[in-house]
Amino acid sequence: MSLSRAAASDTGPGSTTINSTASDNTGFDADGFWLTGQCFDDQPLATLWPHWCERRDGLSLAASLDRGEILVDGQRCHDASLVLRAGQGFAFWLPGHQEGPADTGWQLLWQSHELMAVHKPPGLAVSRTTRNTYDTLINLVRRQSPATEAHLLHRLDAETSGILVLAKHSAANKRWKKRFDRLLQRKCYLALVYGQPDWQQLDFECYLAERRDSPIRCQMHVVDPEQDQNACVGAAKLSRTLFQCLASQAGMTLVQCELKSGRKHQLRAQLAALGHPIVADKIYAHGGRYYLQRLQQALTPAEIADLGASHHLLHAWQIELNAYGQRFDIQDDQLSEQWPAWVQEWLKRTRSQPPL
Repeated sequence: MSLSRAAASDTGPGSTTINSTASDNTGFDADGFWLTGQCFDDQPLATLWPHWCERRDGLSLAASLDRGEILVDGQRCHDASLVLRAGQGFAFWLPGHQEGPADTGWQLLWQSHELMAVHKPPGLAVSRTTRNTYDTLINLVRRQSPATEAHLLHRLDAETSGILVLAKHSAANKRWKKRFDRLLQRKCYLALVYGQPDWQQLDFECYLAERRDSPIRCQMHVVDPEQDQNACVGAAKLSRTLFQCLASQAGMTLVQCELKSGRKHQLRAQLAALGHPIVADKIYAHGGRYYLQRLQQALTPAEIADLGASHHLLHAWQIELNAYGQRFDIQDDQLSEQWPAWVQEWLKRTRSQPPL
């Protein structure tokens, strides 16, 4: 089937445009959050508002209407009997709630009646975290697309950008979750690493596990499953990746990474073990010191410059899906501005070519 690529017109935000933490023209201070979305079928406000807001302490629909904390297409609403029509945007003010910074610009790349592949920008968590309840990929998709019951079929780290596959509703999730390994036939990443490997291509296989003596609890390490058994947290798991160097410049190398297994932090841990950690990886580069420091305070501009970017430069680039008796090749060429210009130029030159 034809290749799918990111396009600016495929994004799914609703028609109500409001700064998510405050709005200069609403009269509200910054101690709160605008929860925004769009209706894709007719919905009574008395049903829609409780779906998103009722579980928050101290909130009620009547009080929110009285205080002008509900907007429909940018206008204050005071009518509890209102039925929002398909295409209308809504915004609900959540006083006292704060969300962490997030790039909410997800995009639709491909879809069927059951599945969708989307572009996840770096810095957007896929699901709820301690800092973000609403500005997560799954929550945004549910608010900003017809897939109001979407489910994640797999995950990406918050700083990793690229393709993510979702089920559009619960029935599709039940069907495809258990056969995801057969659905996802191929998954290929782009990684920008420090240095220049002494190999052009490499079929790398190793065991990965967390270590009890690691100062970073979530860090994965290459281990010997027999000699390091007592040092490992849980069982060591076999991982395999096919690496290919694509281009090098300025002391960095662009590497294509085709996953043959799906372990936690697989690419990040393997490339670090090979002596070429991913640029700006706070856990696996620079001995993890920037990750540990960020737990205490934000990194300075000088420290970000030392890392080479504000987020690690790893991008889920290409996937192949096997569904409905067909093959679907999907490619996401949208790299953030943090990637060097020479990588962006390399990618432009490859756009007229089929996936590797």
